[in-house]
Amino acid sequence: MTKPSLSGIHHVALICSDYARSKAFYCELLGLTVLGEHYRAARQSWKLDLQLPDGSQLELFSFPAPPARLSQPEAQGLRHLAFAVADIEQWVSYLNQHGVATEAIRRDEYTGKYFTFFQDPDGLPLELYQR
Repeated sequence: MTKPSLSGIHHVALICSDYARSKAFYCELLGLTVLGEHYRAARQSWKLDLQLPDGSQLELFSFPAPPARLSQPEAQGLRHLAFAVADIEQWVSYLNQHGVATEAIRRDEYTGKYFTFFQDPDGLPLELYQR
């Protein structure tokens, strides 16, 4: 049998502690496009489908009292979510002007590309990676 191939990442799902705050962060601050928003009464949960310009998606969920996820120090599991950008300095300036702290811009020793980290409202580590 021929080995099938993966064609890309369709979506990444995130669970937030404060739906309105996270929705504003990802939609208004980062500029992701809303594809759909649904309240699931049986689960007391919002599901927000967001799209990036390349077609990949984020699913943002809310649940009553979700447990905090360990992210520092380096915990097993998802390490971070990285967004590709054209101009990292422009993004760092924009985020800082909107009260989002960023780490110093570093250069990837293997690719020579520039990157930095910041956090979403729940402390999820996010990365900007300059193409």
